[in-house]
Formats: sequence, structure tokens, C-alpha cells
Amino acid sequence: MSLHKNLITLAIFASVAPLSLADQATATLDTIQLTAHPLVQTAADFAVADHVIDQKQLSQRAATIGDALAGELGVYSNQYGSGSSRPVIRGQDGARVKVLQHASEPADASSLSPDHAVTVDPLLAKQVEVIRGPSTLLYAAGTVGGLVNVTDQKIPTQMPEEGLEGTVGLRYNSGSDEKLASAGVTAALGDQFALRVEGLKRKANDYIAPDYFHEHDGELEKERRVGNTFAEGQTVNIGGSWIHERGFVGLAYSNRQDQYGLPGHSHEYESCHPHGDHLHCAGNDHGHGHDDHDHDDHDEHGHDDHEHAHAGPWVDLKSERYDLRAELEQPFKGFDKLRAHASYTDYKHDEIEGGEVLTNFKNQGYDGRLELVHQPIKGWEGVIGTQYSQQDLEITGTETLLAPSKTKKWSIFGLEHKQVGDVHLEVGARVDQQKIAIDSTQKDHDDTAFSGSMAANWEFAPSYKLSVVGSHQQRLPLAQELYADGKHFATNTYELGNQNLDVEKSNNLEVGLHYQGDQLDYHVHVYHNWFDNYIYGATLDRFENFRLVEYTQDKAKFYGTEAQAGYKLNDTYHLSVFGDYVRGKIDGDNAPRVPAGRLGTKVNAQFDDQWSGSAEYYHVFKQDKFADFEQQTQGYNMVNVGLNYSGRYGNDQDYRVYLKANNLLDDQVYSHASFLSNIPQVGRNFTVGLEFDF
Repeated sequence: MSLHKNLITLAIFASVAPLSLADQATATLDTIQLTAHPLVQTAADFAVADHVIDQKQLSQRAATIGDALAGELGVYSNQYGSGSSRPVIRGQDGARVKVLQHASEPADASSLSPDHAVTVDPLLAKQVEVIRGPSTLLYAAGTVGGLVNVTDQKIPTQMPEEGLEGTVGLRYNSGSDEKLASAGVTAALGDQFALRVEGLKRKANDYIAPDYFHEHDGELEKERRVGNTFAEGQTVNIGGSWIHERGFVGLAYSNRQDQYGLPGHSHEYESCHPHGDHLHCAGNDHGHGHDDHDHDDHDEHGHDDHEHAHAGPWVDLKSERYDLRAELEQPFKGFDKLRAHASYTDYKHDEIEGGEVLTNFKNQGYDGRLELVHQPIKGWEGVIGTQYSQQDLEITGTETLLAPSKTKKWSIFGLEHKQVGDVHLEVGARVDQQKIAIDSTQKDHDDTAFSGSMAANWEFAPSYKLSVVGSHQQRLPLAQELYADGKHFATNTYELGNQNLDVEKSNNLEVGLHYQGDQLDYHVHVYHNWFDNYIYGATLDRFENFRLVEYTQDKAKFYGTEAQAGYKLNDTYHLSVFGDYVRGKIDGDNAPRVPAGRLGTKVNAQFDDQWSGSAEYYHVFKQDKFADFEQQTQGYNMVNVGLNYSGRYGNDQDYRVYLKANNLLDDQVYSHASFLSNIPQVGRNFTVGLEFDF
């Protein structure tokens, strides 16, 4: 870190610390209910403390789910421009970090590629939960990093107070000239029917990055904005519920449309095709050009040399979804609650360049689940359930990665918990049976996976808790991992599937120590994941910056730690320090896209009932433990401050005004967790917003 940046950082904290506010993300976990968890219990009952981000916090965060969670402990983002991002948790992404829409599959195409948006809306959500421990097996297996559940509000579960309630929000961000408006209203139509209408509209230009140089006609030119990082879109949700004393039945319709650029997306390797385990490309007649090139190719900063939004490749996305949810208390003898959920999604997106549709993705998804919460049996409380999902995927055009496929999965699951003296026990299990039919000469897939997890929380002394979590998890391969055979320009690869992939298996252990005192609080977690048959894309050959990869399996291990400590200085100020670190290795070599360590501090304060603010500094270290065909990613410093004002108008209606300054040092930010680790993220930017509740 340079001297002038050290001085600037110290000056900022010296001036801002007296004006800082409590970050609501540090809300006491034992007072927050986890909606995704079907048991009525608090987060203190979990073996591992989960992150819960509520609507007020989400309203000030990014519009894509990965970027919205990127500041949480142990969570990074594999950002692909402004239109798409997925969370990276403890070094895991993709299928190992499942993102759910109100505990069900979003049924989009995000698992196929990092440039495909996850069709959940954190800005319209009631809250977002990062779930770990045995509870994850209620929804998926193999999610060793964690599971993200976006809890929406589109189907009312209770009648609105005084017959009408809602929220309207407006905000502007200077980094991308983003203009965003959102609104949601729930109205009572009679005594037992509630109608919910909500929507969001967003438009953002290419974002600004400091000291950004872009290649144009063979020369590097300094650019103010990163080309083709624009994003715009809109979402409309309409839902209604019949609500009675013992539960509710509701139906909702959702329509989402997005248009966003694909930075770094290039078709310069269209001539490349595999011949056995080698690549043949124009200018590489012998298929061994990889020996003549080094890693400097990664220094290029994208290929779009146009200034207007749709000049480079971009995505035109549309998703329509129908949801049916029902809940019934005391459904029959021996059970306290029944929950049912069914959904249908019609998803499609075009990848467009030069006014021409080059690739089209279509996915029809069906998802249904049934849960039963049983009455206590010898002190054990729990839930059992079953789930069925189906996805019909079809890809046509330039990037036809695989033939049309139909994936069907049946699951049964259960979770039990019990208090035994000072120890809280939790046990979970899940069985998945999957069939994939492929419309080609390749063989169909049919396999079964078994997963189990146990956890214990021991309150061995007042205010202290020791948590231990152990699990054996099995993940079934995706259709892409089995059957891929085509170019993938978002990652500059030609992908080859492997029909002989076995079930991925992992043994996982985590130990945590927690302390919650009147002034001091802290928690420390260490974890280790051992994989057999870890599925990944191994590079067989390379031409310049284009690789031939084949999905294969090997032993792997990931291990790391997360820690946070806070101290209440007085009734106004709270100071905390935090850090996380993860290390990943596959067959003894560095795993790809594993984020670097992070260390930081926060100063939080609540001045009175109206004024609040926040200040934080953290340093992300350089990542010099990189995989083959990657390069070192430089570290960076991040300083963010915020100021909030809450007031009331009319008959006790609330409103909030907030101002946030992000990346105040205007530091260059490169994310090693992203496939676009060579393209900088947004520089210094300011957000101003206004929200009304009624």
C-alpha cells in the first residue's frame, strides 16, 4: 500500500469515525427468524451462525445477488459486468453454492455460465439468508460452501395492517449513472384476501473505473468507462392470497426482462475446434500453440471498442414464472404444519451481437415441494419432506454447448433437532435421485446421491458457545458436466463433457467458537472440506487465451477461517474487526478462482432515533496462489462510508434518506473469483436514495 493512500485512509477514519452508524448487517443473530427454515426457531439454534440481510439493508445494495452479498463474511462475487453475478462462498461457486427463490429453484440458465444472470431480485426481497449446517440438506446437497435463499414477498402470508401497506424507493449511483425505482404494495380485498403488486425498473450505463486501459487497433488507450458493462431491466410481480386462521393459499405471476452487456466476450476463436485432446485453430495448424504462449495474454482488457451500449455482445433475457404456495397449521394428527409449493418457469435469453442473435437459451422449469413439521417425539422436533424438479434445456446457435436435455430430480429430506442439557443437537439427511435424458447419441444419466449432516452447539459457559458441524455430502453431476461439446466464449473455452462422471463426494468439518457479552462479542470459525471425485474442467490444450477443457474428477480440499470481533465503546459507537481466508487445492495444485484473504475494520454508531451512519475499511490481499492459465491478481483497499436519516410523515409513516460513498480511495479493484479477473470493477462512486413506507 502506498504512503499517500495510508495517509488518506487514516484521515478519512479520523474524520468519519465520530459520524459513523451501526451497520444493520451486524444485527444480533439470535433475534432474527430464518424464513427458509421451516422450523420455528431462531438463528441461535443453528450449529453455524447464518448471515441474514433484511430489506432495509438490501435496498442500498447491488441489484445482482452476488454483488449484493459480496460484503458478507466469507462471501465474494464472481461478477460478470453489471448484469450478472453469483455468490462465491468459502471458495465455492456454481452448483456448490445454490441460489434459491423462496426455497425453490429459479430455473434459469445461471448454472451454465457466469455471464447468465440469476433471476432473483434482492432489491424486492423481504430478506436474503446464507444458510449453512444440516439445514442446507432441506433444499440441496453438495452445497458445502453454503446455500443462499432469497425470500420474496409476492405471495402475502398475512393481512396488511389497516388494509394497505407498502414501500416505494428511488436511488441514483454515480459510478454507472444507475437510476433505479422500486415499489411494492399489499392491499386487503375484503377480510381474507390480500393482493400484492410490486415492481422494479433499473437502467445503468457502462461503469467508471480508475486507470483503465483498453486495447484499440493494437494500442492501449485510456478509457473512463469499461465498455459493455451497461445493464437495464424491469420486474413485475403480482400475487394474491386467501388467508385464514390456520394458514393461507396463494398464487403469483412474475415477469422479468433484462438487457445487459457482456464485457470480455469475444468470438475471435470461432475457428477453434478439438481434434482428440488438442485444439486446431486458425494460425495453429499443428494444434500445439499453447507451448508458444505465456500468461501475458490475460493482460488484455476486453474486446469491445465501442462507446454506445449495444455495440458489443449483449443479453436479452425474459423470464415468466408462476408460483403456488400453501401453508396449513395442524393439518392432521401428529403434525403441526404443512407447507406446499409449486412453480413453473418459462425462461429464455438471446445473446446478440451486431444486431444478430448468435445463441438462444431456453429453459422450462418445474419445481414442487411438500414439507411436514411433526410434533415433538421424545424431545425431537423436526420436518420431513419431498421435492421434485424438472428442467428442459435447449441451446441453439453459435454456442450450442450441449444437445437438448431434460433433467428430472426426486428428493426426500429430513431435519431433526433436540436440546440435551447445554447441548443443542441437529441432524439432517437427504436422498436425491436424478435422471438426465439427452437428445443425442450420448448415454442417458441415472444415479442416486445420499447426504447426511450433524451439528452440536454446546453452551459450556455463560455467553459462550462451541459449535461443531460434520457432514458427508454427495452432488450429482450437471447435464453440462456430462454432455458439453461446444465453444463457450464467456470463459474462452471449448468444453467437453464426460459421460462417465461419478457422484461427487465430500466430507466436511467445521468448528466455531462464539461469545456474546454486554460489550464484547466475537465468533471464529475454521473449516475443512475433503472431496473425492471433485468435478472440474481440466485444461487439455491451449491456443493463446483459448483453452480446451474436459470435465474430470480428482481429489480436492478446501480449508479456511472466518472471524469477527466487536466492542461496544458506548451507547453510540460500536467498533469491530473482521477477516476471512480460504485455500483450495485440486490434486495438489491450486484450485481456480479462489479469492484472496480479506482483513478489515468497521466503526458503527447510532446517534439518535433519526441519524445514523457507517464507515469501514478492509484490505483484500493479492492472490498469488493461482491455478494454471490464471495470473496473479493484485490486492486493493476499500473504504466505504454512509449516512442515513430516518423520519416520519403523516400518520406515522416512515421514510429514509441515505447517502453512501463507496471505494473512496478510487482504488483499482480486480476480483480473482471472477472469470473476468482482468477487467476492473467500478471505481469511486456515490449512491443517494430515498424510501417511503406506508
